[in-house]
Amino acid sequence: MHPLLTHRHVLAAYLLTAALAGMALAALPAAQGLASYGWALAWVLPLALLHAVAALPAYYVCRGQPLAVRRWQRALAARAAAVGVLSGTGLAVAAAWNAVGLAAGRPAGLVAMTPPAWALTLALVAGFFVLAVLAHDLLIAVQGAQAATAREVEARLLARDMELQLLRLQIDPHFLFNSLNSISALTHFDPAGARAMAIDLAEFFRQTLALAGRGRIRLEEELGLVRHYLAIEQQRLGDKLDLAIQAPDDSLTALLPPLTLQPLTENALKHGLRPREDGGRLDIEVMARDGWLHLTVRNPVPAQAAAQSGLGHGLRNLRERLAAQYGSRARVHWGPTPAGFAVEITLPLETSEAPP
Repeated sequence: MHPLLTHRHVLAAYLLTAALAGMALAALPAAQGLASYGWALAWVLPLALLHAVAALPAYYVCRGQPLAVRRWQRALAARAAAVGVLSGTGLAVAAAWNAVGLAAGRPAGLVAMTPPAWALTLALVAGFFVLAVLAHDLLIAVQGAQAATAREVEARLLARDMELQLLRLQIDPHFLFNSLNSISALTHFDPAGARAMAIDLAEFFRQTLALAGRGRIRLEEELGLVRHYLAIEQQRLGDKLDLAIQAPDDSLTALLPPLTLQPLTENALKHGLRPREDGGRLDIEVMARDGWLHLTVRNPVPAQAAAQSGLGHGLRNLRERLAAQYGSRARVHWGPTPAGFAVEITLPLETSEAPP
């Protein structure tokens, strides 16, 4: 919807300005002796209000054909066509309204127009619609800047929340105590496994600590964190956890916000695998194609159980977090699959060749 239509006071001020402009323009034919000011006002004032309303659809033309570097010719052509159609229609309406004067007993209409006067009218109408297009382009640019600022503020707030979440992960007593208990149990019958689990636990907390304050990390780092977390859980779950991670080498340098996959993995284990006596399979698939990074996490938790567990709230938070950073370019979808439940994330493919 046009912004003016959502703000009554602004719309009223806009129409009042158009009326005042019409009152001022009515002095032109009166000064040229084409009609008295009263008849000129009767002709110009309604046309000024009508043209002001007719200019509003230019907003949708400008929004539908933004002035981009690669498509500027098409955008200019759309604007020129809009100005041409609106100007021609406006002139025809002006002529039809002027003919109303015939019914009032004026042989020349409301205003006795001459060819130079009609040429001036066309120039004024066309110039008004050109200004309307330029004003709408400026309005859209301001809206875009405001939206970008809002996304930046929201991204900062979400980043702060993520830092708090990172801190929670660093000191989560349940995860830490369960891991330490598992290490203690392993020392009696599997010292090598206990040592490997202790290393994974140390690396997990070290990498989690290193993520604080970073806006984006490489996919390779995110998967490293996920692998350390899953290595710890695999020691605890044993054969209940069947794991498959598919990430081609060309996707490892892709950038993404930290803790994009790790919370999904944690939820998949918490709500999907642990409650099942026979466990299940956790699949993480990554694909980089056509300028997009596709991430998929599949687990055996049923869709209904995911909604009841509060997983949907966490996924909505993830969607809002990615939207704050990428806008409409980020997409997060989730839903049931033949195997249980899947979360699919699509992000713009932006890479970093050098290590951070």
